Amino acid sequence: MEARLKTPARHFTAAGIRIADCGDIVLAADEQVTLVTEQGRRHDFTAKNWGFYATPSINRRLKAEGFKTALVRNGAGAIFVMVVAEDRRREFDAYCREQCQVVLEWLDERPLAPSP
Repeated sequence: MEARLKTPARHFTAAGIRIADCGDIVLAADEQVTLVTEQGRRHDFTAKNWGFYATPSINRRLKAEGFKTALVRNGAGAIFVMVVAEDRRREFDAYCREQCQVVLEWLDERPLAPSP
C-alpha cells in the first residue's frame, strides 16, 4: 500500500458541496484499507487482481456496523452505491431531496438468494 497525501488538500465543488481531496491510496491485489467514521463504524475497501471489493458484505458486515446500502440515481441519471449510517437516515433523506437524488433500492433489504 502506498498513501499519497495532498498537503494542503485539493478543494473542489461538486453539486454545490465543497469537497476536500486529501490524497490517494494505491493498493496492490489483495490489500485492504479500512475507512473508519468518527463514531467508529468501519468500511473495508479491498483490491483484487480483477478490480475491487468496494464494500464489505451489504447484508451482513455493513449491517452489523450500523449501515444501510442504497442504490441511488441523481438528476443526470448517474447511479451510485451509497452506504448510509442507520442513525443518519434523516440527514441522508434531506441530502437526497436537496440534490434531486432518488433511492432506487435499499440493497441490504433484498432477500438472500439460495447458495448454488
